[in-house]
Amino acid sequence: MEASEGKSKKQGASRLCCLCNQRRPVLKRPKTLQQICKECFYEVFEEEIHQVIVKNHLFKSGERVAIGASGGKDSTVLAYVLSELNRRHSYGLDLFLLSIDEGITGYRDDSLETVKRNELQYGLPLQILSYKDLYGWTMDDIVKMIGLKNNCTFCGVFRRQALDRGAALLKVDKLVTGHNADDIAETVLLNILRGDIARLSRCTSITTGEDGPIPRCKPFKYTYEKEIVIYPSLLNHFLVLSLTSIVFFFHTYAYFKKLDYFSTECIYSPNAYRGFAREFIKDLERLRPRAILDIIKSGEDFRIATTTKMPEQGTCERCGYISSQKWCKACVLLDGLNRGLPKMGIGRARGGVNGDHQKETKKPASAARSLESKQCGSLDF
Repeated sequence: MEASEGKSKKQGASRLCCLCNQRRPVLKRPKTLQQICKECFYEVFEEEIHQVIVKNHLFKSGERVAIGASGGKDSTVLAYVLSELNRRHSYGLDLFLLSIDEGITGYRDDSLETVKRNELQYGLPLQILSYKDLYGWTMDDIVKMIGLKNNCTFCGVFRRQALDRGAALLKVDKLVTGHNADDIAETVLLNILRGDIARLSRCTSITTGEDGPIPRCKPFKYTYEKEIVIYPSLLNHFLVLSLTSIVFFFHTYAYFKKLDYFSTECIYSPNAYRGFAREFIKDLERLRPRAILDIIKSGEDFRIATTTKMPEQGTCERCGYISSQKWCKACVLLDGLNRGLPKMGIGRARGGVNGDHQKETKKPASAARSLESKQCGSLDF
């Protein structure tokens, strides 16, 4: 009898949040494997992000900060949390939402409706720029020309530059994005697989582009995707782990806070190379949850040999955007599209692509004028 009562008390204790020891846990944190209650989850989730912001000196009081907003879970949670922390800890920031319309029918048009609702919900001004206005092309047009292979290359390059151009329009001091720990771990692996030393040396930096027009920050650098978006916790009917009665239950920060976000994946990204790295990361996480943070730490500890020649940062001769070549990647890709040769700028140029362009621009003046009329953007940097 005493043994039974002792066992019952032990089970009851085990069903209390391991942080407050008062409420029942509703989830098991992927990062720490702690069983915690909803209230403690809110607290530790927000406090960890606050500590990342403070320890890395991401912001200064009075700065104007644009939040890259796609309507997805990462950017929506980032907008909400940054708004809350800005108010709670008196950061003194002026926050804005910045969205890019790539022109993907049935995907981006729907997600932008979510962003517009977020504008009203969080009281943050919204700026939307489109590929059509900046480049004269939509992703629908590009996919019709190039197909579903390599289309992510165009979108990634154009989107990065579009965000900088939007940030310049807003006259902000910083641009923050919702890249999380999973994203950064994936990028480390991708750069290793590609042998991209230049990007490998900076991909784990919490702030990048300090030598460019507008620095970018990643407050979610150490935040697991499963804590942002829907993730399965193995729970029984008491909402705690059980070896005999296991069912799937979904809990997230966005779920608990009832945030309004768009959850559909891009219709053009099923064949993206990053997807393979993502699956590998998920497999590692299932075996060892800290694998994600360990990969990021490994990336931080990489040291590039002093004998390694790194590309020198300059500006694009055509549009003025930052580039290590005479033409930036966006101009190279856009020129290929306008010439009807969309694959011309695909792949890594080894002294050829930009060199060829320079030779081609020495052709008759009419050809030069044609190129000048199709610059990749209308803003100066």
